[in-house]
Amino acid sequence: MHLLHASGVEKAFGDRAILRGCDLHVSAGDRIGLVGVNGSGKSTLLSILAGELQPDHGRVLREGSHALLTQEPALPGHTVGDTLEDAIAWHRRLVADYEAALSAGTDASALQDQLDREGWTIDHKVAATVDHLGCPPRDAPLARLSGGERRRVALARTLLQRPDLLMLDEPTNHLDADTCEWLQQLLVGWRGAVLLVTHDRYLLEAVAGRIVEVEDGHTVSYEGSYADYLITRAERQARLALAEDRRLALIAHEAEWASRSPAARSTKQKARLKRLDDLMAQRPLKRQDEFSLDLRTGFRKGGAMMELHGVRKAFGDKVVLDGVDLVIAPGEVLGVLGENGAGKSTLLSILAGRLEPDAGTIHRAPRLQPAILDQHRTGLDDDSTVYEAAGNGNDHVFIGDNPIHVASFLGRFHFGRDTHDQHVGALSGGERARLLLAKLMLQGANLLLLDEPTNDLDLATLGILEAALLDFDGACVVITHDRAFLDRVCDRVIAFEGAGRIVSYASRLQHLAAVEERAAAATRDAPPREAPKPEAPAPRRPEAGRKKLSYKETRELEGLPAQIEALETELSQVETVLSDPASYQPGSTVDVAALSARAQELPEHIEAAMERWAELEDRAGG
Repeated sequence: MHLLHASGVEKAFGDRAILRGCDLHVSAGDRIGLVGVNGSGKSTLLSILAGELQPDHGRVLREGSHALLTQEPALPGHTVGDTLEDAIAWHRRLVADYEAALSAGTDASALQDQLDREGWTIDHKVAATVDHLGCPPRDAPLARLSGGERRRVALARTLLQRPDLLMLDEPTNHLDADTCEWLQQLLVGWRGAVLLVTHDRYLLEAVAGRIVEVEDGHTVSYEGSYADYLITRAERQARLALAEDRRLALIAHEAEWASRSPAARSTKQKARLKRLDDLMAQRPLKRQDEFSLDLRTGFRKGGAMMELHGVRKAFGDKVVLDGVDLVIAPGEVLGVLGENGAGKSTLLSILAGRLEPDAGTIHRAPRLQPAILDQHRTGLDDDSTVYEAAGNGNDHVFIGDNPIHVASFLGRFHFGRDTHDQHVGALSGGERARLLLAKLMLQGANLLLLDEPTNDLDLATLGILEAALLDFDGACVVITHDRAFLDRVCDRVIAFEGAGRIVSYASRLQHLAAVEERAAAATRDAPPREAPKPEAPAPRRPEAGRKKLSYKETRELEGLPAQIEALETELSQVETVLSDPASYQPGSTVDVAALSARAQELPEHIEAAMERWAELEDRAGG
């Protein structure tokens, strides 16, 4: 089934052409990752594909249902509950149509089949989705939600619409690492097609079977995973660069001939002149800008940079830090894990000196210079130009004791001269993050406190930031949901594990293993309990009468609880394997495709078994 076909899509804002002729085809079951540098037009293209923005030229044909999660979502209604009800309105209509068909005596088999596929009740799916995403209560007013809360509610709404084509623009922003794992499992088993923009490389690798890059206003498609794309793209870029070099050399040769040869003005040589014109008319290859971030300050390593002993912090009755002991050593990158609202940002504020603890002691090294990059990217004057913001009105800045011109300094952070007069308020999220990193460097910061630094950064800039932190001569404490970022740059991690308690681990994977072991131990130690009865399904066509159970049905009823338990155990095991990044690494023997298909089938088998169990038990009791 063809769900979407876009051809020749063009879009410009003012005199800046964003999309120059994009083509994209999406069929049922496709898993597509949409990538490109910041400002390449990924979000613009998604909005056009979803019909929320009209192209200047080109056409988009859509079939089936679709839903889009934008980075700045608009939510219907006045409360969270209103938004969720809007999301599942399709299911309410389906049940109403089925009941109307029964009442009218018309054929309702097609509607019944659809309800069998989607589930006769949906409230439990709403509750599970809201719980996994950490959404606010249903009665919470939308007007009072934070940006992160709005994003999580919007993601829940998009997923609950169960569209044929799911379009997601940076869905992992404002999610913690555990929730990213859950979302990854969900998308791997998603029944419909997925079109995904994300900087989460693990998510992209696990979900996408095709990568489409927006490059210089055009779309270039690469078959295979994200890892396959990196290899194929590098090969393609090398070929294009070679062809461009040959074109430029030929232009130089032909131009020299045309300028010195009288024969060039004869009729006989017009074809050669036309070839020169054609070569010069070709759009030059837009080479990928190469840049690097250098955050080093010349800090000389010594003893501990900061030590926390017995630190406690509470807000009212909620204790977020309780007797925390922590030592931050020079040269290390420390990752911070925990659910949203656990207290991660509070810890960073205390380390930065913005917030005082209620109890405990903090020892800071004499030459400590902390600097914080918060989620809201504060610390910039939107009315200043990029040049003014970097130099504070001066033409030179100092790196240590060495003066450097502001223009050269900005170049180190990938700000070309054409951006120097641009106002800070017009910068993208990624550009604001780079400019703030530049200002932190000017402060001589030797303790970087980074709160979700990967938000709004494209994949190329992410790699550059990782390299800069690996070379950094100070220390860094980073909060991020980006699992690949944590695994690459962090020397160790600390995890918020409830009631203000913080535990140190060697890595994110060690923490994940500890969480899984505790969950398994709790399951083993828990006393057996009776399986809960499922919610009653929507009314079906009335039966002529209710028969008592046969011997065979009685035996079937006796075996169903064990069957359901076995299916649920298998589903848990499959989800554990699919959530392990090692399953997707080269050389892994895990058949991810088969397990993903099984993860999609098992909930349906469990639901069918539960319905059968309820039906037989009801008849046995009648």
